[in-house]
Amino acid sequence: MKVTLIVAVLCLGLTNGFAQTQEECTTKLSIFHEYVKAKNYDAAYTPWMEVRKACPKFNKAIYIDGFKILNHKIENSAGAEKKAYIEDLIKFYDEEYANFPSRSSDGEVLTDIALEKYDFRSELGLSNLDVYNAFDKAYTTDRENFVKPKAIYAYFSLMVDLYDAKEKTPQDLFNKYDDVVERVDEEVANYSEKLNKLIEKEEAGTALSSKELKYKKYYSDYLDAYDKIGGSINGKLGERANCENLIPLYEKDFEAHKTDAVWLQRAAGKMSDKECTSDPLFFKLVNAYHNLNPSANSAYYLGILKDKENKSSEALKYYEQALSLETDSYKKAKLYSKIADKLKRSNSYSKARSYYREALKLNPSNGRPHLQIAAMYAASANNCGDSTFNKRAVFWLAADEAAKAGRVDPTLKSHASQSATSYRAKAPQKSDIFSEGNGGQTINIGCWIGSSVTVPSI
Repeated sequence: MKVTLIVAVLCLGLTNGFAQTQEECTTKLSIFHEYVKAKNYDAAYTPWMEVRKACPKFNKAIYIDGFKILNHKIENSAGAEKKAYIEDLIKFYDEEYANFPSRSSDGEVLTDIALEKYDFRSELGLSNLDVYNAFDKAYTTDRENFVKPKAIYAYFSLMVDLYDAKEKTPQDLFNKYDDVVERVDEEVANYSEKLNKLIEKEEAGTALSSKELKYKKYYSDYLDAYDKIGGSINGKLGERANCENLIPLYEKDFEAHKTDAVWLQRAAGKMSDKECTSDPLFFKLVNAYHNLNPSANSAYYLGILKDKENKSSEALKYYEQALSLETDSYKKAKLYSKIADKLKRSNSYSKARSYYREALKLNPSNGRPHLQIAAMYAASANNCGDSTFNKRAVFWLAADEAAKAGRVDPTLKSHASQSATSYRAKAPQKSDIFSEGNGGQTINIGCWIGSSVTVPSI
């Protein structure tokens, strides 16, 4: 009976202690949250730390407010004190994940930690390799959630710096380039697919709801960010991936990798991107890849080879084969655009426009085909009208097409606007319309364009 009483007293004490702790945490949480709302982060720090230690699972506000408090402390400190706050911030990411795992994923936590190490590598005394390894851990642990544009760029930028310092090999560099470019491309495809549905709805004349407009901006912002880092990644790689470097590297490794489809595809792709297709090695890579794994990519590369031999009709057959083998809509749209680019360069404007339009059907949020079509219209203005006025009227068509690019593609808004303005300046002006007396009339544009344009009324 004495033992029972002792146990009962202990349990009652523990229960009362737990209730008291919960009550204190509730009070202190309210206090630090009000301080945070008032942006008085210094006053919030002590009660927040007490709740953080005593009741780490109590409320997600501990973490939402905690990041604001710690970032304030970092911004307003220096030396050893600042370093301690940074280290605590890094530790805090793990704490949040341990106590509220549904708020993030492995990849997100590891990416955020890597970004903090990247931003504060000087204060933390970390080498480029230390920080690179932090990003690499995030990428290899949870590639699917390694998505932040800044993180992807930083990851590759550090690889280039390590390569320049001779801490990484050329193969390491090119492999990592392929990794990050593929990751960017996957995310662009992901957000493009989501944005396409909204663009198609708008183009059909249906107004978007307020929620859809928010999503449209969200998707557009991400696409804009990925577009910028895509350019930065290629800029950072620069001449390190020119033909002089690529050809001897791939030549040296060909025998060891001639049955590795991924290696062959990446090597052929890099040589194609860098215009190294005249070298005999490209022929070897493409044929080995196609024999091993006939695919849309290998058929496209074979088409390039035929183009190099000036066998345009045979090249087009391979390009069409590539399109028939590709099942992914986003990748197929890219293929249509690539083929259209080649046709445009050979002045096959009508065929090129057909391919650009197919690309737009599959990926309407990519405005680049609109700009290419506009450029072809402008280049044909002198040949597609039966009078000076009608020839210049072609620039209205070009301007309208360029304007579409900016309307559907956030990454081209500025460029598209400039192009449209430039084309309109070359079109007939008010004085020309007044002289012709044809305001409001429809002009039929002949030759390959086969379209019409309405003269503005004045």
